[in-house]
Amino acid sequence: MTGAARIRELLAAGRTINMPGVYDALSARLAAEAGFEVSFVSGYSVSAARLAAPDFGYLTQTEMAQTAREVCRVAGGPVIVDADTGYGNALSAMRTAREFHAAGAAGIFLEDQEWPKKCGHFEGKRVVPAAEWLAKLRAVRDLAREGVDLFLVARTDARAAVSLEDALARARAAMEVGVDAIFVEAPRSVDELRAIAEATPGAVRVANMVEGGRTPLLTPAELHDLGFDLIVTPLAGLFSATRALREAFTTLRREGTMRDHLDRMVSFHDFEQVTDLPHHQGLERRYG
Repeated sequence: MTGAARIRELLAAGRTINMPGVYDALSARLAAEAGFEVSFVSGYSVSAARLAAPDFGYLTQTEMAQTAREVCRVAGGPVIVDADTGYGNALSAMRTAREFHAAGAAGIFLEDQEWPKKCGHFEGKRVVPAAEWLAKLRAVRDLAREGVDLFLVARTDARAAVSLEDALARARAAMEVGVDAIFVEAPRSVDELRAIAEATPGAVRVANMVEGGRTPLLTPAELHDLGFDLIVTPLAGLFSATRALREAFTTLRREGTMRDHLDRMVSFHDFEQVTDLPHHQGLERRYG
Protein backbone atom coordinates (compact mmCIF):
# COMPACT_ATOMS: atom_id res chain seq x y z
CA MET A 1 0.00 0.00 0.00
CA THR A 2 1.33 3.44 -0.92
CA GLY A 3 1.52 6.20 1.65
CA ALA A 4 -1.22 8.06 -0.20
CA ALA A 5 -3.46 4.99 -0.09
CA ARG A 6 -2.79 4.64 3.64
CA ILE A 7 -3.97 8.20 4.27
CA ARG A 8 -7.09 7.59 2.20
CA GLU A 9 -7.73 4.37 4.13
CA LEU A 10 -7.48 6.14 7.50
CA LEU A 11 -9.88 8.86 6.41
CA ALA A 12 -12.33 6.38 4.86
CA ALA A 13 -12.39 4.56 8.19
CA GLY A 14 -13.61 7.73 9.87
CA ARG A 15 -10.30 8.68 11.45
CA THR A 16 -9.36 12.26 12.18
CA ILE A 17 -5.67 12.71 11.31
CA ASN A 18 -3.65 15.26 13.26
CA MET A 19 -0.34 15.97 11.51
CA PRO A 20 2.55 17.69 13.30
CA GLY A 21 4.79 19.97 11.32
CA VAL A 22 8.34 18.64 10.95
CA TYR A 23 11.31 20.25 9.26
CA ASP A 24 14.27 17.85 9.47
CA ALA A 25 15.09 14.24 10.25
CA LEU A 26 15.35 14.81 14.00
CA SER A 27 11.93 16.46 14.30
CA ALA A 28 10.45 13.73 12.09
CA ARG A 29 11.86 10.99 14.30
CA LEU A 30 10.53 12.66 17.44
CA ALA A 31 7.08 13.00 15.86
CA ALA A 32 7.11 9.29 15.02
CA GLU A 33 8.28 8.50 18.56
CA ALA A 34 5.27 10.44 19.88
CA GLY A 35 2.98 8.16 17.88
CA PHE A 36 1.82 10.37 14.99
CA GLU A 37 0.75 8.29 12.02
CA VAL A 38 1.16 11.03 9.39
CA SER A 39 3.54 14.01 9.37
CA PHE A 40 3.69 17.25 7.43
CA VAL A 41 6.82 18.99 6.12
CA SER A 42 6.03 22.65 6.71
CA GLY A 43 7.54 25.17 4.34
CA TYR A 44 7.36 27.83 7.05
CA SER A 45 9.39 25.63 9.38
CA VAL A 46 11.92 24.56 6.76
CA SER A 47 12.50 28.19 5.79
CA ALA A 48 13.07 29.05 9.44
CA ALA A 49 15.32 26.07 10.18
CA ARG A 50 17.42 26.18 7.00
CA LEU A 51 17.57 29.91 6.33
CA ALA A 52 16.43 31.64 9.54
CA ALA A 53 14.09 33.45 7.13
CA PRO A 54 10.32 33.94 7.04
CA ASP A 55 7.99 31.97 4.77
CA PHE A 56 8.37 34.50 1.97
CA GLY A 57 9.11 32.32 -1.04
CA TYR A 58 12.85 32.04 -0.37
CA LEU A 59 12.92 28.23 -0.36
CA THR A 60 13.59 26.43 -3.61
CA GLN A 61 12.04 23.24 -4.90
CA THR A 62 15.41 21.51 -4.48
CA GLU A 63 15.69 22.47 -0.81
CA MET A 64 12.20 21.19 -0.08
CA ALA A 65 12.81 17.96 -1.98
CA GLN A 66 16.01 17.35 -0.03
CA THR A 67 14.22 18.01 3.26
CA ALA A 68 11.45 15.64 2.22
CA ARG A 69 14.03 12.94 1.48
CA GLU A 70 15.64 13.36 4.91
CA VAL A 71 12.28 13.34 6.69
CA CYS A 72 10.76 10.41 4.81
CA ARG A 73 13.81 8.26 5.52
CA VAL A 74 13.05 8.23 9.27
CA ALA A 75 9.38 9.18 9.58
CA GLY A 76 8.02 5.64 9.82
CA GLY A 77 4.71 6.64 8.23
CA PRO A 78 3.22 8.71 5.40
CA VAL A 79 4.54 12.26 4.98
CA ILE A 80 2.72 15.10 3.24
CA VAL A 81 5.00 17.85 1.92
CA ASP A 82 4.25 21.52 1.38
CA ALA A 83 4.75 22.07 -2.36
CA ASP A 84 3.81 25.77 -2.20
CA THR A 85 2.68 26.84 -5.69
CA GLY A 86 4.50 24.04 -7.50
CA TYR A 87 7.32 26.51 -8.28
CA GLY A 88 6.00 27.64 -11.63
CA ASN A 89 3.30 26.62 -14.09
CA ALA A 90 1.49 23.30 -14.47
CA LEU A 91 4.55 21.63 -15.98
CA SER A 92 6.68 22.89 -13.09
CA ALA A 93 4.11 21.50 -10.66
CA MET A 94 4.37 18.11 -12.37
CA ARG A 95 8.14 18.08 -11.96
CA THR A 96 7.78 19.14 -8.32
CA ALA A 97 5.31 16.33 -7.71
CA ARG A 98 7.62 13.77 -9.31
CA GLU A 99 10.60 15.00 -7.27
CA PHE A 100 8.71 14.94 -3.98
CA HIS A 101 7.26 11.51 -4.75
CA ALA A 102 10.74 10.20 -5.56
CA ALA A 103 11.89 11.60 -2.21
CA GLY A 104 9.26 9.47 -0.48
CA ALA A 105 6.38 11.91 -0.05
CA ALA A 106 2.90 10.43 0.26
CA GLY A 107 1.17 13.68 -0.61
CA ILE A 108 1.52 17.39 -1.29
CA PHE A 109 -0.25 20.67 -0.61
CA LEU A 110 -0.55 22.75 -3.79
CA GLU A 111 -1.76 26.34 -3.43
CA ASP A 112 -3.06 29.16 -5.59
CA GLN A 113 -0.88 32.05 -4.43
CA GLU A 114 1.21 34.14 -6.77
CA TRP A 115 4.95 33.50 -6.53
CA PRO A 116 6.75 34.42 -4.38
CA LYS A 117 4.20 33.07 -1.94
CA LYS A 118 3.83 33.98 1.74
CA CYS A 119 2.72 32.22 4.87
CA GLY A 120 -1.04 31.84 4.82
CA HIS A 121 -1.35 33.93 7.97
CA PHE A 122 0.75 36.88 6.69
CA GLU A 123 -0.61 40.04 5.11
CA GLY A 124 -0.24 40.87 1.42
CA LYS A 125 -1.10 37.55 -0.21
CA ARG A 126 -2.26 37.47 -3.82
CA VAL A 127 -3.71 34.57 -5.78
CA VAL A 128 -3.44 33.53 -9.41
CA PRO A 129 -6.54 33.11 -11.59
CA ALA A 130 -8.47 30.02 -10.55
CA ALA A 131 -8.01 28.37 -13.96
CA GLU A 132 -4.20 28.51 -13.60
CA TRP A 133 -4.32 26.78 -10.21
CA LEU A 134 -6.84 24.19 -11.39
CA ALA A 135 -4.57 23.34 -14.33
CA LYS A 136 -1.76 22.56 -11.89
CA LEU A 137 -4.06 20.36 -9.84
CA ARG A 138 -5.18 18.44 -12.94
CA ALA A 139 -1.59 18.00 -14.07
CA VAL A 140 -0.52 16.54 -10.72
CA ARG A 141 -3.62 14.37 -10.44
CA ASP A 142 -2.95 12.93 -13.90
CA LEU A 143 0.50 11.76 -12.80
CA ALA A 144 -1.23 8.84 -11.10
CA ARG A 145 -1.37 7.28 -14.59
CA GLU A 146 2.40 6.88 -14.49
CA GLY A 147 2.49 5.59 -10.92
CA VAL A 148 3.04 8.89 -9.09
CA ASP A 149 0.37 8.33 -6.46
CA LEU A 150 0.14 11.40 -4.21
CA PHE A 151 -2.51 12.46 -1.72
CA LEU A 152 -3.30 15.79 -3.36
CA VAL A 153 -4.49 18.67 -1.17
CA ALA A 154 -5.82 21.73 -2.99
CA ARG A 155 -5.09 24.81 -0.89
CA THR A 156 -6.64 28.19 -1.66
CA ASP A 157 -5.57 31.46 -0.07
CA ALA A 158 -8.43 33.38 -1.65
CA ARG A 159 -10.14 33.93 1.72
CA ALA A 160 -7.67 36.69 2.57
CA ALA A 161 -6.72 37.73 -0.96
CA VAL A 162 -10.26 38.03 -2.38
CA SER A 163 -13.18 36.82 -0.27
CA LEU A 164 -14.55 33.77 1.50
CA GLU A 165 -17.07 33.32 -1.32
CA ASP A 166 -14.30 33.18 -3.92
CA ALA A 167 -12.35 30.71 -1.77
CA LEU A 168 -15.39 28.46 -1.52
CA ALA A 169 -15.93 28.58 -5.29
CA ARG A 170 -12.30 27.60 -5.82
CA ALA A 171 -12.59 24.76 -3.32
CA ARG A 172 -15.64 23.37 -5.12
CA ALA A 173 -13.86 23.64 -8.47
CA ALA A 174 -10.90 21.73 -7.03
CA MET A 175 -13.26 18.99 -5.85
CA GLU A 176 -14.47 18.64 -9.44
CA VAL A 177 -10.87 18.14 -10.56
CA GLY A 178 -10.70 15.12 -8.27
CA VAL A 179 -8.28 16.18 -5.54
CA ASP A 180 -8.11 14.16 -2.32
CA ALA A 181 -8.78 17.07 0.03
CA ILE A 182 -9.54 20.79 0.01
CA PHE A 183 -7.92 23.40 2.21
CA VAL A 184 -9.35 26.89 2.57
CA GLU A 185 -6.53 28.70 4.37
CA ALA A 186 -6.96 31.15 7.26
CA PRO A 187 -10.70 31.19 8.07
CA ARG A 188 -11.18 33.67 10.89
CA SER A 189 -13.93 32.14 13.01
CA VAL A 190 -15.84 29.00 13.85
CA ASP A 191 -18.66 30.36 11.71
CA GLU A 192 -16.32 30.53 8.71
CA LEU A 193 -15.13 26.97 9.36
CA ARG A 194 -18.76 25.89 9.44
CA ALA A 195 -19.45 27.76 6.19
CA ILE A 196 -16.56 25.96 4.49
CA ALA A 197 -17.93 22.59 5.52
CA GLU A 198 -21.46 23.45 4.40
CA ALA A 199 -20.21 24.66 1.00
CA THR A 200 -18.15 21.53 0.27
CA PRO A 201 -20.33 18.48 0.91
CA GLY A 202 -18.51 15.19 0.52
CA ALA A 203 -15.03 16.72 0.71
CA VAL A 204 -12.15 15.80 2.97
CA ARG A 205 -11.29 19.16 4.56
CA VAL A 206 -8.03 20.45 6.01
CA ALA A 207 -7.82 22.72 9.05
CA ASN A 208 -4.59 24.55 9.80
CA MET A 209 -3.98 25.14 13.51
CA VAL A 210 -1.34 27.87 13.76
CA GLU A 211 -0.66 29.08 17.26
CA GLY A 212 -1.09 32.87 17.09
CA GLY A 213 -2.55 32.69 13.58
CA ARG A 214 -5.87 33.90 12.22
CA THR A 215 -7.89 30.71 12.73
CA PRO A 216 -9.20 29.84 16.20
CA LEU A 217 -7.33 26.95 17.85
CA LEU A 218 -9.65 23.97 18.21
CA THR A 219 -9.16 20.36 19.25
CA PRO A 220 -9.32 17.50 16.75
CA ALA A 221 -12.67 16.47 18.23
CA GLU A 222 -14.07 19.98 17.82
CA LEU A 223 -12.80 20.17 14.25
CA HIS A 224 -14.23 16.75 13.43
CA ASP A 225 -17.63 17.94 14.63
CA LEU A 226 -17.31 20.90 12.27
CA GLY A 227 -16.42 18.60 9.35
CA PHE A 228 -12.61 18.76 9.28
CA ASP A 229 -10.69 15.50 9.53
CA LEU A 230 -7.24 16.33 8.17
CA ILE A 231 -5.63 18.65 10.68
CA VAL A 232 -2.18 20.15 10.42
CA THR A 233 -0.43 21.73 13.41
CA PRO A 234 2.61 22.95 11.50
CA LEU A 235 4.48 25.19 13.91
CA ALA A 236 4.09 23.72 17.40
CA GLY A 237 7.39 21.85 17.21
CA LEU A 238 9.30 24.75 15.67
CA PHE A 239 8.02 27.29 18.19
CA SER A 240 8.68 24.96 21.13
CA ALA A 241 12.19 24.12 19.95
CA THR A 242 12.95 27.80 19.39
CA ARG A 243 11.96 28.69 22.94
CA ALA A 244 14.01 25.80 24.36
CA LEU A 245 17.10 26.75 22.34
CA ARG A 246 16.80 30.42 23.24
CA GLU A 247 16.52 29.62 26.94
CA ALA A 248 19.39 27.13 26.86
CA PHE A 249 21.75 29.44 24.99
CA THR A 250 20.83 32.38 27.22
CA THR A 251 21.60 30.29 30.30
CA LEU A 252 24.83 28.96 28.82
CA ARG A 253 25.99 32.46 27.88
CA ARG A 254 25.12 33.81 31.32
CA GLU A 255 26.49 30.98 33.47
CA GLY A 256 29.04 29.37 31.19
CA THR A 257 27.73 25.84 31.91
CA MET A 258 24.47 23.89 32.06
CA ARG A 259 25.62 21.99 35.15
CA ASP A 260 22.78 23.30 37.32
CA HIS A 261 20.13 22.93 34.63
CA LEU A 262 20.44 19.35 33.44
CA ASP A 263 16.77 18.79 34.26
CA ARG A 264 15.93 21.05 31.30
CA MET A 265 17.74 18.79 28.84
CA VAL A 266 17.51 15.23 27.61
CA SER A 267 20.35 13.14 28.95
CA PHE A 268 23.31 11.98 26.88
CA HIS A 269 21.97 8.42 27.20
CA ASP A 270 18.43 9.37 26.19
CA PHE A 271 19.72 11.14 23.10
CA GLU A 272 21.55 7.96 22.11
CA GLN A 273 18.13 6.33 21.82
CA VAL A 274 16.80 9.18 19.67
CA THR A 275 19.64 8.69 17.18
CA ASP A 276 19.42 4.88 17.50
CA LEU A 277 23.05 4.56 18.53
CA PRO A 278 22.75 0.85 19.49
CA HIS A 279 21.73 0.00 15.91
CA HIS A 280 24.72 1.83 14.46
CA GLN A 281 27.05 0.26 16.98
CA GLY A 282 25.75 -3.12 15.84
CA LEU A 283 26.52 -2.23 12.24
CA GLU A 284 29.99 -1.17 13.25
CA ARG A 285 30.62 -4.49 15.00
CA ARG A 286 29.33 -6.39 12.02
CA TYR A 287 31.22 -4.54 9.30
CA GLY A 288 34.02 -2.74 11.10
